[in-house]
Amino acid sequence: MKKSILSLAVVLMLFSCSTTQKGSTNKPLYEVLLQQNDGGANINFYEILSEPKEIKMLLNDEKLKGKISTNDVQQSNFIVLNMGEKPTGGYGIKVDNVTETDKNIVIKVKEITPDPGAMLTQSITYPYTVVKINSKKEIIVK
Repeated sequence: MKKSILSLAVVLMLFSCSTTQKGSTNKPLYEVLLQQNDGGANINFYEILSEPKEIKMLLNDEKLKGKISTNDVQQSNFIVLNMGEKPTGGYGIKVDNVTETDKNIVIKVKEITPDPGAMLTQSITYPYTVVKINSKKEIIVK
């Protein structure tokens, strides 16, 4: 009898300590989906993708397959950060900081340049980064 009561108590305790979350899950404010030293655009510009037709183009990109879901098209915005043509390797572009306000999302971008005298690949590169913002608020890039 004591064993069955103890077993019942253990089972009840396990069920009461469930790890399932109720309600919405907390997603990070942003996710860097892709950061490449080559493959971006010829000029330095930032493109914000907020319309479903624009975002659906990303679904067909080989490098982004599996990183974007169909739900993201309705729930997220995306930004493509292009650094433009660079004469050598060693350049990059990344998100430095993302802040959410009541009305918008502010993204601070950092451009990375090679150290003077660094050993670099001697080929033209086109650094870029693709970022998913888990919000549909307006995006401001600084």
